[in-house]
Amino acid sequence: MNPRGANSRQTVSPFDFPESGDGAGSAPQILRQAGQREVFCGLTGIVWLHRKIQDAFFLVVGSRTCAHLLQSAAGVMIFAEPRFATAIIDERDLAGMADALDELDRVAARLLRYRPNIKMLFLVGSCPSEVIKLDLSRAAARLSRQFAGQVRVLHYSGSGIETTFTQGEDACLASLVPAMPDAPGRSPATLLVVGALADIVEDQFRRLFDEIGVGPVHFLPPRNAGSLPPVGPDTRYLLAQPFLSATSLALDERGAKRLEAPFPLGAEGTTAWFRAAAAAWGIGADKVDAATASKAARARRGMARYREDLAGRSVFFFPDSQLEIPIARFLVREMGMHAVEVGTPYLQRHHMAPEMALLPPDTRYSEGQDVERQLDRCRDAQPDITVCGLGLANPLESEGLTTKWSIELLFTPIQGYEQASDLAELFARPLVRRMKLAA
Repeated sequence: MNPRGANSRQTVSPFDFPESGDGAGSAPQILRQAGQREVFCGLTGIVWLHRKIQDAFFLVVGSRTCAHLLQSAAGVMIFAEPRFATAIIDERDLAGMADALDELDRVAARLLRYRPNIKMLFLVGSCPSEVIKLDLSRAAARLSRQFAGQVRVLHYSGSGIETTFTQGEDACLASLVPAMPDAPGRSPATLLVVGALADIVEDQFRRLFDEIGVGPVHFLPPRNAGSLPPVGPDTRYLLAQPFLSATSLALDERGAKRLEAPFPLGAEGTTAWFRAAAAAWGIGADKVDAATASKAARARRGMARYREDLAGRSVFFFPDSQLEIPIARFLVREMGMHAVEVGTPYLQRHHMAPEMALLPPDTRYSEGQDVERQLDRCRDAQPDITVCGLGLANPLESEGLTTKWSIELLFTPIQGYEQASDLAELFARPLVRRMKLAA
């Protein structure tokens, strides 16, 4: 649990959103909170990022607690040789008896001798490295010079002092943007899909973009360190994940232009996402619908199996992953559920506007967290399913509430048509389990 601010406070603030969708013209009421927060730190993103960039290595500069967190979250046995590790900051480092940067150089050099296939090395800051003010930017620059031509060394912070767990991916991708090559002058428009996706989802999206006629298409992060896509004023980008505000800003500064769209969750969101890309290429919605009709129909048939378990049920979101608003839109509009409260750690107004326009205008949103007060609201509401972090799930289950781990929504491929029924099943499963146990 991360304490954020000694004095808890709550305010209600209206925002004006673009007039589009079912909620046009409405100003949603957003409860802003500051207090105790229950979140994982940004180091957790390494668990899926190290699988995505296949020749990258993530070296956490942290404590034994950081190492235990990653091993527990990844479930990796010692002989599996994962592409992440922890350079332990011990008592000698904290006491200033050893030069931590010299120690880090030694550890990195030994790692690169042992794993010569590594082409990109991320130095990842943690709470301990932030506390002792270890300058990882200098360390990355020095190691880049030392191993020039062999490996590119980058750095970012995954510290729980600064980040929630999905912000680790955001910080990682933002660190890649300055290393992306410049797109050639007067080059044809290219599409950049931003956000770590399972390889199978990436392949599905690429085939659909080809069929629609949108392209060339690149993905960030790439599967290999040497395949960083070019970026420039002719780059149009679509966010595949809703928590990439720092990456989006970095791309904007390189001249790229963001395409506004809901996120590709469920049949409705995925279709709208592809239509946004097609419109930027001057392609009409009819061609998108022709290319996606059979896949969307199959997705709806798959979701229908779970709609009878979910329709009419209520759902309450604790803030954790920043996926909460797109997931709520999917559950409300395609599964027939009712969202009691949609909490999110941070509300990126411009990125979420298309999603919030599709939700009912009376939806209650909360930004930030005062966990005790939110627990009180959840207990009062007695929702059919509560989406929350691992730290809250077991206590709430012991009180009789049915929960869904929000972290599972990051570890499971849920984007696109083929995964829409899997996303629905993730929410139906705990309700079915509860009914079986009750019987």
